[in-house]
Amino acid sequence: MKNLTDSFVYLGHWPSAGSFGFNTDILATNPINLSVVFGVLIFFGKGVLNDLLDNRKQRILNTIRNSEELREGAIQQLENARARLRKVETEAEQFRVNGYSEIEREKLNLINSTYKTLKQLENYKNETILFEQQRTINQVRERVFQQALQGAIGTLNSCLSNELHLRTINANIGMFGTMKEITD
Repeated sequence: MKNLTDSFVYLGHWPSAGSFGFNTDILATNPINLSVVFGVLIFFGKGVLNDLLDNRKQRILNTIRNSEELREGAIQQLENARARLRKVETEAEQFRVNGYSEIEREKLNLINSTYKTLKQLENYKNETILFEQQRTINQVRERVFQQALQGAIGTLNSCLSNELHLRTINANIGMFGTMKEITD
C-alpha cells in the first residue's frame, strides 16, 4: 500500500514541464480569472446571443411569410391555370364537335355533288349513245336508200325503153297532181 500512496504523492511532485499532473494549488490555476472571463462572456454574450437569436428568428419568420405569400401566389396561379385549362378543353371539345359535324356536312356535300355529276355523266353518255345510234341508223338508211336508188335506176335503165319511161313519168305526174288536189 505504501507503494500506491507514494505513487500519488510522487505524481503530485512531478515537474509541470512536459508532463501531466494534478495541481492542488487553487490560486495557481486562476479560478478567479476564469470565473471573471466566464461571467463577462455570459453577461455580454447573452445580449449578443439574444440579438443573434432574434435576428435569426426574424429571418426565419420573414422566410416563412415570404414562403406563404409565394405559396398563395402559386395557388392562385394554379387556379388560373386550371381555369384556362378548363376553358381550353371546352373550346377544344367545341372545335372537335364542330369539326366532326363540318366533316360530315362536307362528306354529304361531296357525296351529293359526286352523285349529281355521275348522274349528269350518265345522261350525257346515254344522249351520246342515242345520238350515235341515230346518226348510224341515218347513215345506214341513206346508204341503203342510195344503193336501192342506184339499183332501181340501174334496173330501170336496163329494163325500160323510152316509151315505157315516158308512160311511168306521166303516171307519176298524174299521181302527184291527184295528191295535190286532195291536199288543197
